[in-house]
Amino acid sequence: MTLQTQLVLQALWEDPEQQCYGLQLCHLAGLPSGTIYPILARLEQIGWVDSAWEDPALHEEAGRPRRRFYRITHDGAEQAREALARAYRSRKQPLPGWAIFRPGS
Repeated sequence: MTLQTQLVLQALWEDPEQQCYGLQLCHLAGLPSGTIYPILARLEQIGWVDSAWEDPALHEEAGRPRRRFYRITHDGAEQAREALARAYRSRKQPLPGWAIFRPGS
């Protein structure tokens, strides 16, 4: 798993119930949009991420382009936690608190 994918997953995993739009994820992950969107498309293809377009009335009223919101799925959150933990172990770094397995969580 690439470092860029790890950064996107960490940004989504911070608050699994939160929906984030693409440019917001760019800011959270510290990556350009040309990197973020292909990663989000791959994560959506494997079922780790869901996406939905915002209501057209909201963006028209705000006078801005329509946003596509992304959210990590329940299965995606579990898979991401395991994948990120493996990635941290392979770099021999201590696991961050959010990656530690907690039964029942």
